[in-house]
Amino acid sequence: MGVLTAIQARINGQLGLRIGDGFVAAVISFGSGLVALAVLSAALPAGRRGFGALVRGIRNRSLPWWMLGGGLAGALTVATQGLAVAVIGVSLFTVGVVAGQTLNGLILDRIGYGPAGVVAVTMPRVAGGALALVAVGISLQGGVLDRVPIWMLLLPFVAGVGIAWQQATNGRLRQRVGTPLTATFVNFLGGTVVLTIAAAVHVALVGAPASLPADAWLYLGGIVGVIYIFLSAALVAHTGVLLLGLGVVVGQLATAFALDTIWPADAGPGWATELLMVIVAGSSVIVAVAPWRRPHA
Repeated sequence: MGVLTAIQARINGQLGLRIGDGFVAAVISFGSGLVALAVLSAALPAGRRGFGALVRGIRNRSLPWWMLGGGLAGALTVATQGLAVAVIGVSLFTVGVVAGQTLNGLILDRIGYGPAGVVAVTMPRVAGGALALVAVGISLQGGVLDRVPIWMLLLPFVAGVGIAWQQATNGRLRQRVGTPLTATFVNFLGGTVVLTIAAAVHVALVGAPASLPADAWLYLGGIVGVIYIFLSAALVAHTGVLLLGLGVVVGQLATAFALDTIWPADAGPGWATELLMVIVAGSSVIVAVAPWRRPHA
């Protein structure tokens, strides 16, 4: 999932850069994912059963409205990718997301918001979260704050907070409808609606993009997002919010480092700094999941 997230960030960031409008890029990404999910939901028996359970839950009000709102966090994440990644790079974007995910994952596990219920916030988990935040501090070295607008650094953090909530919410919705496919469809439907409204307002203010690029790979972000959210909804009940987030971090940062080394961004912190923060963030996952104490007989 982390590998997919980093790839999606680079795709959506480049699409936003090429057309000059991060909001329109986000609509294209989410909209393509929604079309793919609509086809899958209609074609697969599990999708049809899940959609039926969703409609029944909405009609008899057994599904609370907030379970249908996961797409808002997805919309924010994709919009942030389109607005910021081409400038700050995948690594810097990722560590901002990591900070938000880690802090909110700890909170959500502690209050029992996720489908796994209350997950103990042990000292190894807290230490793992702290190491993830150290990686964030490392990423800001080398004059990054002088080259990047503060809002570009804050948006990934807010997106990370939303991603942790989205993962927990999708997991609970998946329990209600019986399949992660329907939970993913709900996310993309809500996100596409919100992003379409935002893009329409932005286009009305600044005008529409002059043209769309012809490179096919720039339009794969939505499909990548479908796979990511599907896996998230399926796995969070088994891992808890924090450990799912930390596991994703390893794949995100390793892939982000590879992408930024091959294809550097204008305001990235440099490969040496990125390598150090990948190592520290990877250590955070080992600390959080390792069995430091033997279980009692």
